Amino acid sequence: MAKAPVLTPQAEDFPRWYQDLINKAELADNGPVRGTMVIRPYGYGLWERMQQDMDARIKAEGVQNAYFPLFIPQSYLTKEAEHVEGFAPELAIVTHGGGKKLEEPVVVRPTSETIINEYFAKWVQSYRDLPLLINQWANVVRWELRPRLFLRTSEFLWQEGHTAHATYEDARDFASRIHRHVYADFMENVLAMDVVLGRKTAKERFAGAVNTLTLEGMMGDGKALQLGTSHELGQNFARAFNTQFLSREGKQELVWQTSWGSTTRMVGALVMMHGDDSGLRIPPRLAPVQAVVLAIKGDEAVLAKAREIGDRLAAAGVRVQVDDRTDTPFGRRAVDWELKGVPVRIEVGPRDLEGGTAMVARRIPGGKEPVRLDALPDLLPKVLEEDQALLLRQARERRAARTTDVRTVEEAAEAAAAGGWARIPWADLGPEGEAALAEQAVSVRCLVAEDGSVPDADDAPGNVAFVARAY
Repeated sequence: MAKAPVLTPQAEDFPRWYQDLINKAELADNGPVRGTMVIRPYGYGLWERMQQDMDARIKAEGVQNAYFPLFIPQSYLTKEAEHVEGFAPELAIVTHGGGKKLEEPVVVRPTSETIINEYFAKWVQSYRDLPLLINQWANVVRWELRPRLFLRTSEFLWQEGHTAHATYEDARDFASRIHRHVYADFMENVLAMDVVLGRKTAKERFAGAVNTLTLEGMMGDGKALQLGTSHELGQNFARAFNTQFLSREGKQELVWQTSWGSTTRMVGALVMMHGDDSGLRIPPRLAPVQAVVLAIKGDEAVLAKAREIGDRLAAAGVRVQVDDRTDTPFGRRAVDWELKGVPVRIEVGPRDLEGGTAMVARRIPGGKEPVRLDALPDLLPKVLEEDQALLLRQARERRAARTTDVRTVEEAAEAAAAGGWARIPWADLGPEGEAALAEQAVSVRCLVAEDGSVPDADDAPGNVAFVARAY
C-alpha cells in the first residue's frame, strides 16, 4: 500500500494543502474566538525576522516609531464619512466597561488614521513641524466573516505608517518611496516574492484615500494576494480633524497626508508563493534557521562532529541549528525540517565521518549530495544566495506563464477562472467592465502603465489592468 502523503497535494486541494501546512509546520492555530489565531513560535519567528528588517528600512526613511491606543472613540470615525462607511461592516465596538455602560462606545482599532489625526492636529503648529513621520507596530481588529489563518483573521499584527507634509508633492513622493524602497525592495530581495507594483482603481482604493499604491503577488494556485499598500490621503483627514500649520508665508494651511501598512498576511503569502507538496520553502535571507545539522545517530563522535560543524558555520555567518535529538527517529526529524522549509540540511552519521563528508540536502532546488566537511563553511553562504535567487526566479516565471493578454471582459473572466491572471487595457475594461467582473468574483488588482511603472492617474493613456480572483 502506498504511503499517505504528509500534506494534501496542492493540485488536489490547494486550500486544504495550505491548512495542512500551517498546522504541520507549526506556524499557527485557530484562536478560541472565531477568526482569531495563535501564532506559534516558528511562525512568530518568521514574523519577527520580517518585522526587524522592515523596521530598519522604515527608520532609514526618517520615520520614528510611536504607539497609539487600541480603543478609539466612535465619534472619531464619523468625522471622515468615506472612512467610516468603508470600515463599518468590520468594526468591533465596546459598549460596556467596568460593569457599566460607556457614555460613548469605543471602537477596537481597525486602523489608526482617525486617532492619529487627533494628535497630529495638536502636534503640528508650523511648517517647522513638518514632515511628521510616524509608524507603529500594533494589532488591529476587523471582524472577518470568512477567516483563514494569516490571510484573513479578525485580529492581526501589522505596521502602520502615518505622515503629514506641507505639500501635495511631498506627500505623494513619500507614499511612492515607501511603496518602492521599503515594501517592494523588502519583498523582492528578502522574501524572494514576485510583486506587481501598481495603482488601485477608484473602486478598490482605501476608504478615505485619494490614491492607493499596491503590491500584488500571484500565489501557487494562480490567485492574487495584496501584500502591502501605501495611500495618499490628500487633505481628507486633515480637513476632518482640522490639522493645520502656519506656512512660511504666514498662512494657515491644511497638511497633506499618507498612510501605509503591511501585515502578518506576508507569512501566509510566503507559504502560498513558495511552498510545495513537501512543505515550506523559506528564502535564505529571511530564514531564522538557514541550515540545520542533523546527527543521524547518538554516537558521541557523530554528536561532537555535528556540533563542531554548527560552530564553524555560525562563525561563517550562517544562522545554524544543531539537531542532536537522536532519541527521535532520523526520518521523522528530516521530514519535520523539510516541512519547516529550512534551506539546507546537513546530515552527519558514522559513515560520513569515515569519509570526511556530510550529506547536504538543499530544500529549495531539491536533491542531496555529499560534501567534504572542510568545504562546508565556504560552500553554504554561496548555496544560500543561489537558492534565494532561484525562489524569486521561479515566482516570476510562474506569473509570466500564467498571465494572459486579453481584450474583453469575457476573456479576462475566463483567464481568472482558469487559475491565472489577465492583463487587459484599462481603456477596454473601464469601470463598467470592472463592475461586471466583480459579479463573477473577479477583481482588478491594480493598474500599471504601459512601460511597467505606476501610473499617475486611473485614466492615464496606456494603463493596463491586472485582473484575477483574489484571496
